Amino acid sequence: MLKAALWMAGWLALMVIVAVAGRETLRELSVFQVMELRSLIGFAMLYPLIHKAGGVTAMATARPLAHLSRNLVHYAAQLGWFYALTLISIGQVVSIEFTMPIWIAILAATFLGEHMNVWKITAVVLGLIGVVVIVRPATSSIDPGQLIALGAAVGFGISVTLMKSLTRTESTLAIIFWMLIIQSAAGLVPALWLWLWQWPSAYVWAWIVIIAFCGTFSHYCMARALTYADATIVVPMDFLRVPLSATAGWLIYGERLDAYTVIGAALILTGNLLNLRGAPRPPAAASIRNSS
Repeated sequence: MLKAALWMAGWLALMVIVAVAGRETLRELSVFQVMELRSLIGFAMLYPLIHKAGGVTAMATARPLAHLSRNLVHYAAQLGWFYALTLISIGQVVSIEFTMPIWIAILAATFLGEHMNVWKITAVVLGLIGVVVIVRPATSSIDPGQLIALGAAVGFGISVTLMKSLTRTESTLAIIFWMLIIQSAAGLVPALWLWLWQWPSAYVWAWIVIIAFCGTFSHYCMARALTYADATIVVPMDFLRVPLSATAGWLIYGERLDAYTVIGAALILTGNLLNLRGAPRPPAAASIRNSS
């Protein structure tokens, strides 16, 4: 369980950076261009690990349709997530995204046979309460950006559930390899033709490289975490990204970190600690297999 938590810490740090980098790049480029450059550069960064593991031939899979389904859903969710960053605040995007564990809990219990005990339910409930305390949603009409962010959250929930299924038969490296290949192919046409291609400035190039690195290896961290724990245990840890994003907004953009954010973060952390406390220890054989 400690290993799952450590891998998720890597995911959290990288995803907070991606949110800031995404906001900066989308000032100049279309979301399709950002996604395409992220996939291509990410593949170049990942290739040394692929080469060390035996090259492209070692990435062969017996489940191409599972990879295709997972990555097309994830690609659409990413498009929505990045586009929402141009319409509403980073805090709102990240907070709305945290309806995702609801979908994951339902999907994982329904299709993967994962057990929903009182600890997991408590973690989800406390996490969502914490998000509400931080965001304090207004009673006004819903912004289109909020609906897009919500749709992205549903897509991410499906994607994580499919990833958990893939970790049962596929290596972490193969999962990320096929993600980059499929998403590069899916985004090539819209990036080149639906929007006129525009080469980034030197400033935006730097942020694109950051997105490529963090976006690629954050998924490596998530996939590794899922090999050590159920999706309904791993994903509630991601609630911590809400207070972390709020802190990043305070430090970088001067957004105020108020008492509601602190209270919400405490609720989120409490839920995650209860979830980890109630998680069953994996059998020794499974632990040995996953560490290989």
